[in-house]
Amino acid sequence: MASTIVNAPCTVPSVKGFETQNYVGLRPISSLRFNSGRTSTSGRSRGLFVVRACERHDGHVKKIEMSIEECEAAVVAGNAPEAPPVPPKPAAPVGTPVIKPYQLTRRPRRNRKSPALRASFQETSISPANFVYPLFIHEGQEDTPIGAMPGCYRLGWRHGLVEEVAKARDVGVNSIVLFPKVPDALKSPTGDEAYNDNGLVPRTIRLLKDKFPDLVIYTDVALDPYSSDGHDGIVREDGVIMNDETVHQLCKQAVSQARAGADVVSPSDMMDGRVGAIRAALDSEGFHHVSIMSYTAKYASSFYGPFREALDSNPRFGDKKTYQMNPANYREALVEAHEDEAEGADILLVKPGLPYLDIIRLLRDQSPLPIAAYQVSGEYSMIKAGGVLKMIDEERVMMESLMCLRRAGADIILTYFALQAARSLCGEKR
Repeated sequence: MASTIVNAPCTVPSVKGFETQNYVGLRPISSLRFNSGRTSTSGRSRGLFVVRACERHDGHVKKIEMSIEECEAAVVAGNAPEAPPVPPKPAAPVGTPVIKPYQLTRRPRRNRKSPALRASFQETSISPANFVYPLFIHEGQEDTPIGAMPGCYRLGWRHGLVEEVAKARDVGVNSIVLFPKVPDALKSPTGDEAYNDNGLVPRTIRLLKDKFPDLVIYTDVALDPYSSDGHDGIVREDGVIMNDETVHQLCKQAVSQARAGADVVSPSDMMDGRVGAIRAALDSEGFHHVSIMSYTAKYASSFYGPFREALDSNPRFGDKKTYQMNPANYREALVEAHEDEAEGADILLVKPGLPYLDIIRLLRDQSPLPIAAYQVSGEYSMIKAGGVLKMIDEERVMMESLMCLRRAGADIILTYFALQAARSLCGEKR
């Protein structure tokens, strides 16, 4: 047990008249001698006593405390309590050159020298509240694994989905976005199934809202899951994607989703003018409270491959370069952002995420609106594959990639890692 030795003269009021035998933790020490050079008139050294912070007595701990005045008096008298010595300077390895330290005014490493300091000065934080969990749903009752996306499934909308949402909520992820695998028999060139009020997505929304009323549900507004051509819009016979006619369909889809209870509708189609048209359609139906998260800068990327396998929604012909953005373009993102802001978007999204950190930062610096980033299927699958092959530490790379998206300026991140990352943040083992 640690002890504090106070070498206090008997004339100090704080200790005068102490009967040490009457106090637990105070005992006379005859073997010690007062070394201040002073002696009493009788020539004997003045008595010393030991003050212990606590003492076990009959199995109980009793504390003996000195008043502030008594402690101050002891210090003033030159009898400050002892403290541990300054630790010796650690030795350098043999052969280290002996040099005169550089005269550096600024040494940034000083603020990184301990975990506590690094945590104090960390500029970016991440929590489960920053995640939106993309979930694939289908009409079946069984959950079907997605080969190109390890750990992801097409979830049965009545059972598997509900269980997955419950798991996510348990670790603080309370926002999801739904992507449906629509039966081929319901697909058509005009994607009419997209606004069927009793379709897969509206039914799922109603079910989730019944079970989890405070769950935040984002929906995807686009025709590709419902199109027999696999494109985000209506395809003319010469292969041109028809803009305004597609927007008309998207407005009906967004209203149908809002009617079912969606909190945020998310047009991912990249048609011109669709944000303003959807805002007007929602407002005209009384859904002023429903937000719009626009896929503002959605690039014609090769990172989407696993997603299209998940929904079986690959274009039947051609590509999506006439409506999705050129990966080589930077300033064009500002054009899209300014249009979406002017048309009433509530959130601006960049897709993909990690390869487009510069675009996330650009929108963050130029817009007051919340910025979302989509860590897409290709990003997810590469990290998973690298982890399986032991080429990287999956957990660390996952968290680093998410932190980078936050650092670039994303307020929320759509990520298939949402559940796994939230568990990691909460300290759970995978």
